[in-house]
Amino acid sequence: MSSPASSLGNKKSSPLEQNKSLGYEDVESPGVVSREGHVFDNPDLGKYFIPIQEYEGRHRFNPKATWTEAEERSLVRKVDKRILLWCCAMFFALQLDRGNISAALSDNLLKDLRLNTNDFNNGQLIFSLSFLCAELPSQLVSKRIGPDVWLPIQLVAWSLVAMSQCRLDGRASFFITRSLLGILEGGFVPGGVPDMELPVRLSFVWVSFTLTNISGALLGYGILHMRGLHGWEGWRYLFLIEGAMTALIGIFSFFWLPASPTQTKGVLRGKNGWFTEREEVIMVNRILRDDPSKGGMHNRQALHLSDFWASLKDYDNWGIYLLGLTILTPTGPPNSYLTLTLRKLGFDTFETNLLTIPASVLFIINVLLLSQLSRITNERSMVACLGTIWELPFLLTLSFLPNHSSPWVRFTILTLLIGHPSGYPIVIGWNSQNSNTVRTRTVSAALFNMFVQAGGIIATHIYNEDDKPFYHKGNKVLTGIAAWNAVLYCLIKLYYIRRNKWKAARWNAMSTEEKARYLETTTDKGNKRLDFIFVH
Repeated sequence: MSSPASSLGNKKSSPLEQNKSLGYEDVESPGVVSREGHVFDNPDLGKYFIPIQEYEGRHRFNPKATWTEAEERSLVRKVDKRILLWCCAMFFALQLDRGNISAALSDNLLKDLRLNTNDFNNGQLIFSLSFLCAELPSQLVSKRIGPDVWLPIQLVAWSLVAMSQCRLDGRASFFITRSLLGILEGGFVPGGVPDMELPVRLSFVWVSFTLTNISGALLGYGILHMRGLHGWEGWRYLFLIEGAMTALIGIFSFFWLPASPTQTKGVLRGKNGWFTEREEVIMVNRILRDDPSKGGMHNRQALHLSDFWASLKDYDNWGIYLLGLTILTPTGPPNSYLTLTLRKLGFDTFETNLLTIPASVLFIINVLLLSQLSRITNERSMVACLGTIWELPFLLTLSFLPNHSSPWVRFTILTLLIGHPSGYPIVIGWNSQNSNTVRTRTVSAALFNMFVQAGGIIATHIYNEDDKPFYHKGNKVLTGIAAWNAVLYCLIKLYYIRRNKWKAARWNAMSTEEKARYLETTTDKGNKRLDFIFVH
């Protein structure tokens, strides 16, 4: 969030002097470089953003607190090691159980269950529909009981279903387990970092997805060699073993995840918790200075369907929701069908699993570079669009590449396409930042993910049985969707530029007294406030 609040008054004074009226004691630190220009610098504005009494970090809130850059860097590293790394581990488990279907396909899952390509498409459709239906209820439950409780429950629950796939015996059981996995994985979204760090932190989480693909390929290479042991196919052992790994991660998560930065005492976290009082002060205040709206709710406060309706009516986020519908589609089918395509090119089960690794490595490098570029330039739309521009030439080539072309040529093109620099982590953070409040952010995250899952439903039937073996018609459709995404990025950016100009004109036309009166009496909420500026 960016705010023109500094224009509220012309008097120049230090943050410590300005905030004396708020009644907080100084917490000084030598070599102060803590974030400047936050809303609490101005007492006329800051008093409207003081956290509610129920906010879990309220006792550590101090608008006059200062800290050094070295302290902040050290604390961020500490949080990353304890929280971000474990969030990545949980996403590892998510992708392991969601993505091992590809390794199973390479081991003749469809043939063993007497299924065809269309059955597989329908299974993926059922998964996406179930995920879509579970997204909002799951988010509402998470906000009510806390993600530190809900996420481990989800992990353990879907791990049981994942393990049960070792007993699949046909179309019905395949469809049922696809549905249950979608329901139990819906709304699985750890969160809680400052907006300014979202693109990079989300890129790390997205990288964990891809590292899972690499690890899954290596695990698959070993586990699938168990085919024939006790009369079982290799893919049955794959589902059983990888599901058990997820269960262990889920059980550990029950005891590892804290409720908040100021609530870290626990069995595995120690009787004194992870952080000192000073570290808690720094964490709470850096978060609130980055986004004061986060003090407007506590971490066990329920959301309601009225919040969902309000977010759905928020036309300022419609463009990003629409982008979510198609953002993953251009690379979705090629990625889902990669192992089947490699088998058709003549590679055996084990070669196929190893050949999926180069695309994952390239993806990791590209997504980290793109997210860093977004952070350095403070640009979202145009940087994220670079990923779409990358996709276009490879999709176009696949649309017209003859069937008799060299298997290595097709493999190289698919690797470069799937290893694209994805703008998805940037867009997730973009949606969050432009939602402004905790209440709307939670619901808008669910809505965005619902649109992404709806896009997944669309993607499930772009590659069809009558378009085999290399899906030329489907790739032409994907080329058109990628071109549409590029146009949409530009349109969304232009929209936010115009909205910001409209807001700035009205805000700047007010006198100092009128601005103060607006802040005190306005019924505008979230991103509709005149002092809120959209990022793009």
